[in-house]
Amino acid sequence: MSDNYIVSARKYRPQTFDTVVGQEHITTTLKNAIRNQHLAHAFLFCGPRGVGKTTCARILAKTINCENPTADMEACGVCSTCASMKDSASFNVFELDAASNNSVDDIRELTNQVRFAPQHGRYKVYIIDEVHMLSAAAFNAFLKTLEEPPPYAIFILATTEKHKILPTILSRCQIFDFKRITTNDIVAHLQGIAVKESMIANEAALHVIAQKSEGCMRDALSMLDRIASFTNGMLTYANTMEHLNILDADFYFSITDAMLSQDVASAMLLLDEALEKGFEGDVVVGGLGEHFRNLILCKDGRMARLLDVPNAHRVMYHEKANQTPPSFLISGLNVINDCELQYKNANNRRLHVELCIIKLCFLLQAVSAPPIHGGEQGKLSAGEMPGEKKNTTSVAPPPIAQTLQTPQQVPTPVAAQSYTAATDTHNGYAKLMQEQTKVELPESAPPAPAVQPTPSYTPNAVAASRPAPTTRKVSMDILGDLDEVMNQAAAGLLPQSAPLTAEKALSIFEEYKQSLQAAGKSVLFSQFSMMRLESYPPDEVRLITPGEMTDTYAREQRTQMIEFFSDRAGRSVRITTEIQIDESMIDNTPRALSKSEMYEVMVAKNPNLARLKEGAGLQIEY
Repeated sequence: MSDNYIVSARKYRPQTFDTVVGQEHITTTLKNAIRNQHLAHAFLFCGPRGVGKTTCARILAKTINCENPTADMEACGVCSTCASMKDSASFNVFELDAASNNSVDDIRELTNQVRFAPQHGRYKVYIIDEVHMLSAAAFNAFLKTLEEPPPYAIFILATTEKHKILPTILSRCQIFDFKRITTNDIVAHLQGIAVKESMIANEAALHVIAQKSEGCMRDALSMLDRIASFTNGMLTYANTMEHLNILDADFYFSITDAMLSQDVASAMLLLDEALEKGFEGDVVVGGLGEHFRNLILCKDGRMARLLDVPNAHRVMYHEKANQTPPSFLISGLNVINDCELQYKNANNRRLHVELCIIKLCFLLQAVSAPPIHGGEQGKLSAGEMPGEKKNTTSVAPPPIAQTLQTPQQVPTPVAAQSYTAATDTHNGYAKLMQEQTKVELPESAPPAPAVQPTPSYTPNAVAASRPAPTTRKVSMDILGDLDEVMNQAAAGLLPQSAPLTAEKALSIFEEYKQSLQAAGKSVLFSQFSMMRLESYPPDEVRLITPGEMTDTYAREQRTQMIEFFSDRAGRSVRITTEIQIDESMIDNTPRALSKSEMYEVMVAKNPNLARLKEGAGLQIEY
C-alpha cells in the first residue's frame, strides 16, 4: 500500500464546475455570473452535509482568479493561480472555520485583512464554513464589512443550518440552496470511481450504498472505501448488505409471502433469524414498512419513478405487487405504523414486534372476511367460535376437536380456525375483527343438534371438507370490500344487476326512513324527512339537504345507507349529498330595533331631530 494514500472523498473532489455532481442549477448560475461579470460581493451556500458547498466555494474562488479561463468559464488548471490553489498555497483565498473561530476577535482579525488589496490576482475570497456557529456579537461585528466590502473582496458563507443565520446577514447575501444528490447520480459517480480504482462493483451494491448515504456524496465515498477494503475490491450485493448490516430484499419478500399464506411459524422463524443477526426490532419493522410502500408503488405505472430500488429487483417487486392485495398492504402499513409508534414504550420489545408480525399474518382474512356457516345472528364475543351457541351457564371449555365443528355439523373453514387462533393470541385485535363481521341466518333456523366430539383433527381433513363459497353479506372495511369486488369483477363472477330506477330508489329511501323511526331514532328521522332524493341511473343516488346541519347527518349515515340501498337494490349503489338552501326555512320576521337604531331611523326621516339633540345636549338612554 502506498504511504500517501488519500481517501476517495479527497482524491476525487471536483476541481471544476462540470465535475460537481447533482448541483447543475448552482454551477450553471455561477458560470453565467462569471461570464457576464455580475458577481455578488457575498454568497451564502446552504444545504445538507456532503453535497458540495465548500467544493463549489473553492471552485468559484479559483475560477474568478484564473489567468486563462476557458470559453465555458472553467479554470484552466495550469496557470500560477490555479497551481497555488491546487497546492493550498494561494494568498488570495482565506478559509475560516466558524465552528472553532466564532468570537468577535476572530471576525475583527478577518475584517482587518480585508483592507489590504490582493498582490496577485483580481479578488480576495473569504470562505467561512459553518457560519451559523458565529456568536451574535460576531455576526454584528461582521455586518458593516459584509454590506460594503472593498470591490476586490468576495465573501462565501457556507452552512447546513440556514435558519440559524440572522436575517440581517441573509439580506446582504445572494443565497444558493444546495439539494441532496439523487441516488442515480451517486450510483453513476461511484461507478466511475470504481472503474478508476480497478474495483469490481455490482450496480445493486452501489445502489445500496447510495441509499444508505441519504444524498451525501462524502458518506457514499467513505462507505465505498470501507467496503472495498472489506471485500478486496469485489463489491457484491450480498457482502455490501452484510457489511452495512442491512436486511436484504429477499428477507422481506420471504416474510411477506409467509404473511400472505398465513404461515405464522415461518414468519416468526424469519423474525428470529433477523434478531439473532443483531438487528433491532424497530429496524425490522421499519424495513417491512418500506417494503410494503414499494409494493404499493408498483401497483400504478405512474408511480414507478418513486420506486427507489436496484434495477435488478424491480422485476421481482412488480411481480410480487401483482400477487398482493392493495387492502392488505394499506392495512398492513397501519399496523406497522402503530408498532413503530409504540416500540419505545414497550416493556418487552421482542414480544411487541412478534405481536405485530402475528397481526400481519392474520390481516389478510381480516380484510377479506371468509364466509362463516351456522351460528346465531349478532356479534361474537372475544374467544367465541363462529356458529357456537352462547351458553349463560358456567361450563368448562370444550375440547379443541369439538370447537372445530359448528352445531349444524358443517366443518369450519381453515380461515375461521386461524381466526380463532388470532383471537387467542390477541383478544383486543380479534374483538375488533369480530365486531366488523355480521352473520345472517334464515328467520326459522332448525334447532342445533348435540355436538359430537371428533377423535382427532388434521388440517388436511378440514381443508378437504371446506364448503363451497356461498353468497354472503359481510360488513368489513372499505378497502376489503373494494378489493373483493374488483377480484370478482375481473373473474366475471359479479351478476349483471338491473339499473336502479327513480321509483325504486324513492321506495328504498322511504323504507330507510321508516326503519329509523322504528328504531326510535326520532332526530335522524326528522332530519331525513327534510331531505329530497334525486336518482341518477344506473347506480347513483343524491340526497338534497336544506342546510349544513342536515347535510352533516346525511354524511354521517352515508355508510349505513350504502349498505341498505345496495342490499335492497341488488347492486352496488353510490350515494352523494348536495346542499340546496331552502329559502322558505329562513326566518324573515322583522326583529325589534334597539334604541340607538330607532334614533337612526328617526333621524333619517327628520334631520332636525339630530340638531335638536346636539343643541340641547341630549343623550339616548340605553
